[in-house]
Amino acid sequence: MKKRKKQPFTLMEIMIVIFLIGLIGGVISYNMKGSMDEGRVFKTERGIEQIGDTLRLAIARGATLKEIQEDPKFYINQAGIVKDADKLLKDGWGQPYEIVQDETRSDIVVRSAKLTEYLQSKGRDKK
Repeated sequence: MKKRKKQPFTLMEIMIVIFLIGLIGGVISYNMKGSMDEGRVFKTERGIEQIGDTLRLAIARGATLKEIQEDPKFYINQAGIVKDADKLLKDGWGQPYEIVQDETRSDIVVRSAKLTEYLQSKGRDKK
């Protein structure tokens, strides 16, 4: 009985395997991008809530809306419930929030340009 010599992989087989690995990697990274964006949306929405609540607390303690708009970091640190005000004052994309006064209700409004842009690109309206 003759022993067959093992043949090495051909170049075509190696190219097919590399192509399949690249294809699978592309699908996985595409799906992860969506998950990353949803994570950024979640972080941004929670940040908006936390900043708004903390700044409303400062208003209840006697600060004016104008003072808060000029230095929101001071009032967030003063509340004592936030560990890192610099980190909190940036949205999930690392951009600073816009803190403005709602003229109709005399209230503070926290916005993220990136969140608005993301929601518009997905065809969803901001709550």
